[in-house]
Amino acid sequence: MSTSVAASSLHLLCETWFLILGTGPDLVLHHSATPITDYHNPRLFPGLYPTLYPTLYPYGVGGFKDHTRVTPLSIERQAKYSLNLSDCRFQYHDAYIFVVLNILQQRQAHLQTHFAVRKSNFDSVARSLTCVSAHVLRSLADHLEQECKVSSLTSQEQNAFKLLRQSSKIFVRNEIRNYFVFFTFNPSAANSPIFQVMYGDRTVDLSVHFPCMPSSRTRAVRLAHDPVAAAEFDEFSFKCLFCYLLGWD
Repeated sequence: MSTSVAASSLHLLCETWFLILGTGPDLVLHHSATPITDYHNPRLFPGLYPTLYPTLYPYGVGGFKDHTRVTPLSIERQAKYSLNLSDCRFQYHDAYIFVVLNILQQRQAHLQTHFAVRKSNFDSVARSLTCVSAHVLRSLADHLEQECKVSSLTSQEQNAFKLLRQSSKIFVRNEIRNYFVFFTFNPSAANSPIFQVMYGDRTVDLSVHFPCMPSSRTRAVRLAHDPVAAAEFDEFSFKCLFCYLLGWD
């Protein structure tokens, strides 16, 4: 169903509803069999035909990558701005954050694939990857995990390894050895009085050694209700850790 046909059908449905009941519906959600792209589509989120979030964009404007703007605005910057609005309608929405994150992750994956595989080789590499069995990949993964030599791989494992290197730029530890130091730091937002204040609870007194905290259920509900505040708490905790504990600004 095209956009114009869907729009005409929607208007006809609303007029019929008004004639029968004497009033129009509060909200009408229509659909189509044609997929909608999320690339170069400023009307994906606020568009009237179709729309994802009519409650977030009641006027049908304000979408991502709108080329009518005088100053170009990236998706990341606009999403961050919308999540910091004072009315918190984007921040408290059930699905907006996850859909935007999914789109950003898809674009990042597409960009990395574009860098890893040249356009002239993309089709041949894609066809070759689909011919590699799961058993060969598992055997190859076990072989590399044990840090065995590449020369000891079977012919099928060597072909799979070459494809992975060509598509993902994977290097074996035997060829390039990097040394890492792992440090685990996992602050708990639900049990932190700082997060309660960042959530908006002004009754928590941070000047005392053991502040009076709300119940565990209330803290868990707050954490689920405001993941943006939880992310800001994590960022704040990491910065304080490196600045005041490790002396690294």
